[in-house]
Amino acid sequence: MDPAAVEIDGSVMEGGGQILRVSAALSCITGTSLKISKIRAGRSSPGLRPQHLSGLQLVSDLSSGSLQGASIGSTDVSLNPGKIRGGSHTADTQTAGSVCLLLQVALPCALFADSSSQLILRGGTNAEMAPQIDYTVKVFKPMVEKFGVHFDCDIRMRGYYPKGGGEVVATVSPVKELQAVTMTDRGTITKIYGRAFVAGVLPFKLAKDMSTAAVRTIRKEIKELYINIQPLQEKDKACGNGNGIIIIAESSTGCVFAGSALGKKGVYADKIGIEAAEMLLRNIRHNGCVDEFLQDQLIIFMALAKGRSRIRTGPVTLHTQTAIHIAEQLTQAKFTISKCEDELSSNYIIECEGSGACNPHL
Repeated sequence: MDPAAVEIDGSVMEGGGQILRVSAALSCITGTSLKISKIRAGRSSPGLRPQHLSGLQLVSDLSSGSLQGASIGSTDVSLNPGKIRGGSHTADTQTAGSVCLLLQVALPCALFADSSSQLILRGGTNAEMAPQIDYTVKVFKPMVEKFGVHFDCDIRMRGYYPKGGGEVVATVSPVKELQAVTMTDRGTITKIYGRAFVAGVLPFKLAKDMSTAAVRTIRKEIKELYINIQPLQEKDKACGNGNGIIIIAESSTGCVFAGSALGKKGVYADKIGIEAAEMLLRNIRHNGCVDEFLQDQLIIFMALAKGRSRIRTGPVTLHTQTAIHIAEQLTQAKFTISKCEDELSSNYIIECEGSGACNPHL
């Protein structure tokens, strides 16, 4: 193992796969060797799961690196990154492991490659404990593009729990450097729309029930907007059975939020619709510029950007605090979190003096 390797304790704070994703991506971009121990130590099935393993292999492949200890259940991994190369890279969880989480680890690396990258990601597209692919495309993508990121996402096949079988192809353009962002004014909510889907053998009525219940719930609180949640039957481009809903809100200043939920055995469809609607409303109420799920996903971009970023959020999540902890260990970025001055709000400003990472190949 490289004596100059940075050692990361995988059990700290949130203690999950996110530590792996943020540290592996930053290791790759900064060219720092990494040793992660106690991976997912507190989880019911500790160590690497298929999705974490394929994510690490993808980053190692992208960075022409070498990986030690990379096997299912392993709690200690070492990554020695090399040069980040564009071109075509494939990752397959061979389960319903989330393609969105694969993109989370690979996208930052691909931005600092020597040419454009095609990431072929296979697994679950609409899976539990991860963003749905629709969230990645409709919320994450426009928000991260404010940093100067450019990528396209082609959903070739949707895959659901437990089979997976989904495929997404992301095409990423490299950048010279990322620019800092300021998002402190949410403005007013101008648009609410979404999709409620069923796939496989599940009846279309479920999609309509989810949509109707969601609209009814939002109406109680937001009366002035037309709410369009399209019920959909996924046909050819879906593998397996599943149902779920995502509802998106856009603001006058270009902020995007979402609430989502997936169907589970024995849970009524209207319950799923209400869960997604309540999640969206909760994230609109706090008046921040990002929802609770985007918060931690933007930390790595703030850390890499050149200059000072400021983002207004609702209550700061443990995932976000964990991402900051890792980013400060692996880059020169400095974060501060301060409570907003407003009388009753639960708003915070996350501020970051970015490390100004520069792509040596451009």
